[in-house]
Amino acid sequence: MKIAIIRQRYNPFGGAERFVERALGALAGEGAEVTLITRNWDGAPREGFRQITCDPAYSRLLGGRAARDRSFAAAAQAEMAKGGFDITQSHERIPGCMIFRAGDGVHAAWLDHRARILGPVQRATQRWSPYHRYVLGAEKGMFADPALQAVICNSQMVADEIERYYGVARSKLKVIYNGVDTEVFHPGLADEHRRAMRSGNGIPDEAPLLLFVGSGFERKGVPQLLRAAARMQRTDARIVIVGADRKLKAMRKLSELLRLDRRVLFTGPLKDVRPWYGAADGFVLPTLYDPCPNAALEAFACGLPVVTSTTCGAQEWVHAGENGWVVDAVDITALAGRLDDLAGLAGNGEARSAARAVAEPLTLPAMADRLLALYRALGR
Repeated sequence: MKIAIIRQRYNPFGGAERFVERALGALAGEGAEVTLITRNWDGAPREGFRQITCDPAYSRLLGGRAARDRSFAAAAQAEMAKGGFDITQSHERIPGCMIFRAGDGVHAAWLDHRARILGPVQRATQRWSPYHRYVLGAEKGMFADPALQAVICNSQMVADEIERYYGVARSKLKVIYNGVDTEVFHPGLADEHRRAMRSGNGIPDEAPLLLFVGSGFERKGVPQLLRAAARMQRTDARIVIVGADRKLKAMRKLSELLRLDRRVLFTGPLKDVRPWYGAADGFVLPTLYDPCPNAALEAFACGLPVVTSTTCGAQEWVHAGENGWVVDAVDITALAGRLDDLAGLAGNGEARSAARAVAEPLTLPAMADRLLALYRALGR
């Protein structure tokens, strides 16, 4: 079996896609030939995989991101055409692939959700953006292409959106979640880190601590989180925000304006977030759009109840009052109430057990097995 995996930049198996590498490694061990097609190999696995670098020139001045993506798509399509592959799986929106992994969800849906927080001028700019117009065209063309046999969706929400926006047959939509390492992320982190992390950061042991983890503050809802925190009844609750973003200074300023500087801690980017999972009582991600956030899976695995949004793929695992709540990302009043509810679950053993139960069937080996089954079915 000859398999091609197409990803434009960086390690194609970073973060959410580690289970892909596991599945492909198993097939390579059985004699399959796996080829990685990308612009940049930095950090990509090398043992057992053939590599093709597609780095065509494009005009940064005239075309920007649209030209970059268009040039790579054309090069990847040429490699697919001449490679004699049994399976072609793209992680980019490229018409002609056999499998598309919708790791970033549906671009059309993201633009609709983002438009809710934009003003009239910003909405018009988004609508006429050359980049967004290119991505929407590529997305539409890919889903309509007869070569497409399967779409890997990392949540039920993404599967529903692809069917709704593009009319793709449900039989082609295969839900395979990102997966989480339940041995690395586990409730025992509380015993290891809770006391030291709280003491080292001036957080009383009895204070409810709500954790946010994520980069891309606008998309993941940090402005809404801060405004909701300012309306909480539980003024003893603390919020820790972990992540990198070019608007970090602006968010810190907003926190000060809302008089939250004593209750909210921005850590910036961290290589290891596990100590904060251990220190926390709950996890919050009021994202405008997130197909299947790794951080939510990690939080569940650590036994943290979760508050997230109706536009987050993790919503399907949340059972109101048992292991968290789901709320509209832009409803500040409702979000504030749910943050109070989440703070009220601090020390609740049943909620922590219910959260952990979400992650236990979503291990990396289990998701790799699902992917292997798909490859074998299509590669016959």
